[in-house]
Amino acid sequence: MRFVCFLLSCFLVIIKLMAKKVKAVVKLQIEGAKATPAPPVGPALAQHGINMGQFCTDFNNKTQDKAGSTIPVEITVFEGGTYDFVLKESPAAELLLKKAGIEKGSGSPKKKKVAKITKNQLKEVAQQKMQDLNTDDIDVAMKIIEGTARNMGITVE
Repeated sequence: MRFVCFLLSCFLVIIKLMAKKVKAVVKLQIEGAKATPAPPVGPALAQHGINMGQFCTDFNNKTQDKAGSTIPVEITVFEGGTYDFVLKESPAAELLLKKAGIEKGSGSPKKKKVAKITKNQLKEVAQQKMQDLNTDDIDVAMKIIEGTARNMGITVE
């Protein structure tokens, strides 16, 4: 009897998974709390049949606390016009610019350095960005972020 119940529950899970067929995965970078149906959001999502007004409302509600920051979002579109989205952390370059207190990186990072940050500031950025990186080791994450900083003309002391 237990085996039959187990098979039935597995069958129901499989049916639920099959019911939601993934139609597309769309990756965008949108400013927090400022999604509108205008480009680039509108054209990217309209071709997949998503209700853009609903998506913009959902996105803006979830990103109220991150207004002014660029938020990468991964939108999974299912058959029938339904969707699910996952918010990522702001790009490492943007986080480094904020930590360094500058508006933009260097045009020639090997010749011209534009700012300096400390190892502690680098560690803070690495910890913040850790969920989006392909590592669980903070030292490796710091090396990844340090490479980004170096390519922007930011020196790590």
